[in-house]
Amino acid sequence: MGLEFIDISREEGERVRANGTTGSRREPGGGRPRPVRQETSRTIRYENQRARRSEVQRQVPAQTQRARRTRPAGERMYSEAEERRREYNARNRNGNRLQNENRSRDNNRRNGGRERSRNYAGYNNPGGNVVRRPRPVDPRVQRERMRRRKIQRQRVMAAKMTVLLGFVLVIFFTGFTLYKLIGDFTKSNEPQQTFNSYTPTVERREVIKANETNKPIITEDFLTINEYSRPGEKLGKVKNIFVHYTANQGTSAAQNRSYFENLGITGETSASAHFVIGYEGEIIQCIPLDEIAYAVVQRNYDSISIECCYLSEDGKFTDETYQSLLRLSAWLLKEYKLAPDDMRRHYDEGGKKCPLYYVEHEEAWEKFLSDLEQHIMKNQV
Repeated sequence: MGLEFIDISREEGERVRANGTTGSRREPGGGRPRPVRQETSRTIRYENQRARRSEVQRQVPAQTQRARRTRPAGERMYSEAEERRREYNARNRNGNRLQNENRSRDNNRRNGGRERSRNYAGYNNPGGNVVRRPRPVDPRVQRERMRRRKIQRQRVMAAKMTVLLGFVLVIFFTGFTLYKLIGDFTKSNEPQQTFNSYTPTVERREVIKANETNKPIITEDFLTINEYSRPGEKLGKVKNIFVHYTANQGTSAAQNRSYFENLGITGETSASAHFVIGYEGEIIQCIPLDEIAYAVVQRNYDSISIECCYLSEDGKFTDETYQSLLRLSAWLLKEYKLAPDDMRRHYDEGGKKCPLYYVEHEEAWEKFLSDLEQHIMKNQV
């Protein structure tokens, strides 16, 4: 059997709005009907809010109702508003406590699990649920992680060692460069020393004054100006005369002069000399006396160089070469106002074994200087 519900409130409301009254009958002896207030959206919303507040006030928590029923007679009864406030405060206390416990647990996890054992044992866990033990790490993952950390440490150590080694090398090369510069500067300021033990028998001033040696027979065959054997640069004040040997056994003066000339074409190296004396005593001049020759690297700009040919394996000069060397050296000493102790071997400047025989036989070199002095003093050998 179905029931039909008829909404009379709607019809009553429409009738009231149409007639302007509440629609209630006047009771005998009653006053005039109360006029109906015009409803708007604001009044409807206001009425709805009042209805909801009254409904909330009528709803009393079950715990409060039980407390009212079990409260002994004669005990002071709290008002509904006070009961609701007490209930609200109790709920807030429980909620705050749970929230604080959850926040503390989260902080412990972030701080490395310092309270992990206590949480697992059931402490700080009011719900009674035991916190799960963390899942164990895979040994392979752990080994891979340790391997990567070891590689990273090795790379960092290698980088530090590289930087340290570079720093040490920079310091070493800087110190070495400074040492060389200071040594060269000191060496350049030192007075020129004699590199042999020859002791002249006549004073230097007298030898220079007595030197009246004539110019020997010289064949002038100058090299072509080039950057490898005759650069054409001006020669400064001559301080020494250097004696060399060709280091090419059995070659003549003309052949050695051709070798110097071909260097301008081949560019093989830089080498030359002002004079070349053959093993038969011939003298060929390759470079004018007012230009430099590439003979002694450190002394090219203040010296004259003489190359000597040889036939002997030990580098000893022939008698013809020796006599021509005496005559040419005496004439050059006269031209530049020098003495026999101003003669030098290539060996005396740089340590090169040149001329070989005079380097290996010091007494032969001293004899040559003594013979040169006698030649200048008109005591011919």
